[in-house]
Amino acid sequence: MPIITNIDVMLARRKMSSGELAERVGITPANLSILKCGKAKAIRLSTMEAICKALDCQPGDILEYQAET
Repeated sequence: MPIITNIDVMLARRKMSSGELAERVGITPANLSILKCGKAKAIRLSTMEAICKALDCQPGDILEYQAET
């Protein structure tokens, strides 16, 4: 998939666990895992907003486009 999620990178930079982020955002750890591994088909803007707020970052810090080769 050409859209890459960098949630793990931002978690490491903020020294935050996945469980803590899931709790702050209000989603289950399982749903956060789906987002982190790129298996999600969609993400609600309200969820993206909550992730950005919790990680103090911009959406572009989390999502990246890489063209398929």
